[in-house]
Amino acid sequence: MTQFSLHPRLAADTTVLGDLPLSRVLLSKESLGPWLILVPRKEDLREIHHLPEQEQQQLMRESSAVAAILESDYKADKINVGALGNLVPQLHVHHIARFEGDIAWPGPIWGNTDGTQRSEDLQQALAEELRAELSSIDGFTAA
Repeated sequence: MTQFSLHPRLAADTTVLGDLPLSRVLLSKESLGPWLILVPRKEDLREIHHLPEQEQQQLMRESSAVAAILESDYKADKINVGALGNLVPQLHVHHIARFEGDIAWPGPIWGNTDGTQRSEDLQQALAEELRAELSSIDGFTAA
């Protein structure tokens, strides 16, 4: 892998859970969700189509595995997956477990939450729980 650094806003707004073969796995501190973010560990990467085809496929495998965990383990009503990057240009893919009745339901989360973050204790407990669940994915290394 080439040199990799996480965008400062992603670093401030998340907890690192670990690494998959291509991507760093982050847990958003926002209380909505669980909300995981995959960041391919490539420097100066902005778009999925900028990855070589094999790495695009790897990102899709990782994305699908993360979405399946959120759906099955948290009984989410819907998994929202998106790579917007309007504020943070570094390629990152959101995976958000959505539930009927959550603060933004049925709309998108962007601009429809109050920004409340989990307490540090709840964030760490959820991070440990998710690390254990992510360990079922081949190649996951916990932080």
